[in-house]
Amino acid sequence: MTDGIVNVLKPPGMTSHDVVSRIRRIYGVKKAGHSGTLDPDAAGVLPVFIGNATRLLEYASTNTKHYRAEGILGIRTDTGDDSGNVLETKPVPDFSAARLEEILQQFRGKILQVPPMYSALKVNGKKLYEYARQGIELARSARPIEIFRLELIRFYPPFFCLDIACSKGTYVRTLLEDIAAAAGTCACMTFLLRTRAGDFCIEESHTLEEIAAEPEAVLLPMETAVSKTGKLTVNALQAFRITNGVRTTIKGTAEGVYSLYLADLFLGIVTVENEVVKPEKILVQVQKPDSD
Repeated sequence: MTDGIVNVLKPPGMTSHDVVSRIRRIYGVKKAGHSGTLDPDAAGVLPVFIGNATRLLEYASTNTKHYRAEGILGIRTDTGDDSGNVLETKPVPDFSAARLEEILQQFRGKILQVPPMYSALKVNGKKLYEYARQGIELARSARPIEIFRLELIRFYPPFFCLDIACSKGTYVRTLLEDIAAAAGTCACMTFLLRTRAGDFCIEESHTLEEIAAEPEAVLLPMETAVSKTGKLTVNALQAFRITNGVRTTIKGTAEGVYSLYLADLFLGIVTVENEVVKPEKILVQVQKPDSD
């Protein structure tokens, strides 16, 4: 089975599910999943995990996302972007880039955000966008998010372009709408490019055509997903015990989550508490070493 991660440069016009399906066909695998949905109209970084690498999705360092986004002031749509139906138009106040910079300040750091109806969040087992397509709007609770960077790249009324670094779960469409509301008008998103998802950056991403041409050349090892996790290297006997489910004491090991290695071989994920190593997600089982 093929195991690894592909840093896909998702094109606009495809759903994230479409991209995963295409990757399955290219590599001839059944198991594949992505680490963060991109809207169909959006483009950019979409890491796809293949084979046993899918077991590391929960550990992947993709919690911080980076985007380049453009919005247009004065127009509000049902989807929050320019592919939706126009619900409202408003005059755009005459204000400067300096004033917009002042408005952006209140959206930096930890804020609350109400998820949009056109999103994949589930309520009672059904995705919000499925309710929205039926004309049903549900009450949604605001959720905490964090905006690490929010920079005005260009202001060319009625358009504005932002560079954004944010926590997982942030809806950029909603962020643009909220910024416009603070400026006394409305807005919708006209362009979205994800430039980074955790350690996966756009400069190192590949188009589907490039991946199809050289699938093995662009495949990253599974441990790429946990490159920021501490590394615990063990001997052959310890590796045998831990990968076969035996909690093993290793003196002097600090508490935490670790990537487990036997020499250069990545074995999986373990946790350590009170110097006891507990297997959490084992990807390679090591055979018992020959005794002398």
